[in-house]
Amino acid sequence: MNKILDSIKGGLIVSCQALPEEPLHSSYIMSRMAFAAKEAGAIGIRANTVEDITEIKKVVNLPIIGIIKQVYDDSDVYITPTMKEVDALVECGCDIIAIDATNRLRTGNKSLDEIFGEVRKKYPNQLFMADCSCYDEGMHAAKIGFDIIGTTMSSYTPYTKGTSLPDYPMMAQLVKNSGKPVIAEGGIWSPEQLRLAMTTGVHAAVVGSAITRPFEITKHFLKAIK
Repeated sequence: MNKILDSIKGGLIVSCQALPEEPLHSSYIMSRMAFAAKEAGAIGIRANTVEDITEIKKVVNLPIIGIIKQVYDDSDVYITPTMKEVDALVECGCDIIAIDATNRLRTGNKSLDEIFGEVRKKYPNQLFMADCSCYDEGMHAAKIGFDIIGTTMSSYTPYTKGTSLPDYPMMAQLVKNSGKPVIAEGGIWSPEQLRLAMTTGVHAAVVGSAITRPFEITKHFLKAIK
């Protein structure tokens, strides 16, 4: 576990994801995105679905942060929300599994503490990353046994909507107080923002849309001229 954490320290993790409704939705295309990121010097990949992760692992030997985005009718939590998704990610060999660690009920009215308690008991040696939306959630995730704390969900929950991204204050506070490696993620659109994120003392950073989602990149640039 420490070997994996050491291998990503101080580096850039590239998120390679495309949802079914997006133009680049394809496990093959995501594997090529991941390969390009590796060739450029990325030290890790974040990916969604067993299919994409399986294809990426064929061409990239970097640590993978795996997630499965699954929507359930009775919950707003969709990033690896139940044991079913965790089981699938363990089975396909993810080095790190990221789970929504926001203060919201999961499907079946289960709390994060209930779900993660079951997960940690079943997989005591697996690395788990907490996708949090605020400082308090990050601190709680650290307390209940997550190995890595991420700022992934900042601005995505109703109670953090409108938060300025990247969330540098959240990064800095969690680095200072959580006692766990912190991964900066969310709203990093430029090299300068990445540099500033790293100065907060985070263990590593994830950049996704700004590198691997041309649909979003195009919209980002068009905003500047409208």
